[in-house]
Amino acid sequence: GAGGGAHKDSALPADAPKWISAIAADLRAHSGRSIVVAGPTQPAAVHALARAMNQALGNVGTTITYGAPVVRSSADGIGSLRELVGDMAAGRVEVLIMLGGNPVFTAPADLGFPFQLERVPLRVHLSQVVDETSALCHWHVNEAHFLEAWGDVRAFDGTVSIIQPLIAPLHGGKSALELVAALNGAGDKTGLDLVQEYWAQAAAGVTTQAWAVEASDTFDKTWRKALHDGFIAGTGTSSIGSAGSIGSMGSAPIEPIEPIEPLSGLEINFRPDPTILDGRFANNGWLQELPKPLTKITWDTVAYISPHTAERLGLQSRDLAELRYRGRAQEMPIWVQPGHADDSVTVHFGYGRTHAGRVGNGVGFNAFTLRTSEGPWFDGGLGLQKVGTYEISTTQVHHGMEERNPVRVVTKDQYASHPETVHAMGHTPAVDMSLYPQFEYNGYKWGMTIDTNTCTGCSVCIIACQSENNIAIVGKEMVGRGREMHWLRVDTYHAGNIDAPETYHQPIPCMQCENAPCEQVCPVAATTHSAEGLNDMVYNRCVGTRYCSNNCPYKVRRFNFFLYSDYTTPTFDMMRNPDVTVRSRGVMEKCTYCVQRINH
Repeated sequence: GAGGGAHKDSALPADAPKWISAIAADLRAHSGRSIVVAGPTQPAAVHALARAMNQALGNVGTTITYGAPVVRSSADGIGSLRELVGDMAAGRVEVLIMLGGNPVFTAPADLGFPFQLERVPLRVHLSQVVDETSALCHWHVNEAHFLEAWGDVRAFDGTVSIIQPLIAPLHGGKSALELVAALNGAGDKTGLDLVQEYWAQAAAGVTTQAWAVEASDTFDKTWRKALHDGFIAGTGTSSIGSAGSIGSMGSAPIEPIEPIEPLSGLEINFRPDPTILDGRFANNGWLQELPKPLTKITWDTVAYISPHTAERLGLQSRDLAELRYRGRAQEMPIWVQPGHADDSVTVHFGYGRTHAGRVGNGVGFNAFTLRTSEGPWFDGGLGLQKVGTYEISTTQVHHGMEERNPVRVVTKDQYASHPETVHAMGHTPAVDMSLYPQFEYNGYKWGMTIDTNTCTGCSVCIIACQSENNIAIVGKEMVGRGREMHWLRVDTYHAGNIDAPETYHQPIPCMQCENAPCEQVCPVAATTHSAEGLNDMVYNRCVGTRYCSNNCPYKVRRFNFFLYSDYTTPTFDMMRNPDVTVRSRGVMEKCTYCVQRINH
């Protein structure tokens, strides 16, 4: 069509025409009821192609609507940053005030932002911590956490929400609103004053939206309603349902789109880290120690490659390789990941911080040194060369289940046809096989259900458990020895083709066994069966024999060998759950089904 198709010289896989034709036929059969979505990391040309396809299929106004942009700018983010760097290099910037962010660490490497920043005579940085950018500034302004500050935000559709602080600033921080107000001579006003005054003026001047103050109403009542509801009704931007209403995106023929050149050599993909994002959470020990999805790596970043690519290049997991890209080089350990695309390397940025704090400094390798403004998300031309080996701590094989079939997979039809076979896979013993009498319950009997069909292995439940139960972090070395303290884990299993395996995630807490093997072997009765069916731990009785851990078939018990808890730092007291004991060394720990919540 007018939008162009696959370029005849494009390098496509041999089987591409077959599945492209099938997808195209499926889309045509569902015109007006389908949608083509381009990923957020794709370049503008791909998004233009997706828009052209949606328009040709008649999807605009049905499955997809366009809205007026909330922020109108003549330049994209990288273009604007490139312009700023040019002005700094030319000496046209006398004062630079940066509200949040850490551009010295995160800006594309080819722009040279750190070098040009030092040319600015006066540099001010507002941030919650003294980071890489603050270190090059004359002034660091202590920023209030978003839970400590008033503000307002817009959703994707333009709807406004008022941000309300949950606590007063712990360390006298100031929000970006308050700093900008101070620069404009209103430094005596609080964040509440600034937000309230703005929306009072907006309410007085707007008459076509629900936010407007009616004659019989008062602003105070309208303001309180917005705080109560969580959003300001009627502030969303109107959706533009038809392509003919969007000006340049109208129904006129779309200009032919230049073909996208195929990438050469190895492809490099940049992604934010799944736990510390772009490095802003590098000083958070919980997130550093949280096992990454699929690989269960902690305290590090790696370069992911496929098994076939690893075999072709003579690489294996824990090899230290030098990544060469556009004249830049960065060392990074290799991790061979089943299911990864061939001839492609994925790196996560956010590691390699130098001013992240006591926890995050010097952890991992900095992928930002390779990231450029020309290929911020992916590009070709990457080279790999082994330069050594590197120790990686991963929890993937720490708690082997020894053929106990923790994951059992059947289809609905298989279960309906042979339910007895499915149950036999679990080796469920008969009731009368136990040497111990059945436990009688006269009240509650607690259990937990986890839907493994919907689990994606994101591991958010592990962080929730850690924060709820005051679980300590132990560091990379101790994780490497198998001494992580997480009460909950999510095992990952692969099956089938190594190039496109089926992946299964199995969350495993303490199973609170009805006839728990741990209870029978504890010499001091530190682990007991409660009247409500829970396997309880009495910390004051535990003497650290660890017989219970040895006898646990699910390997879900943790022994804290060292004093990991900090009892002296005052702010840590606010972090901890007062309903859960803060444990010292030498005590066995494990999941309690959050009995404190059950009690409440």
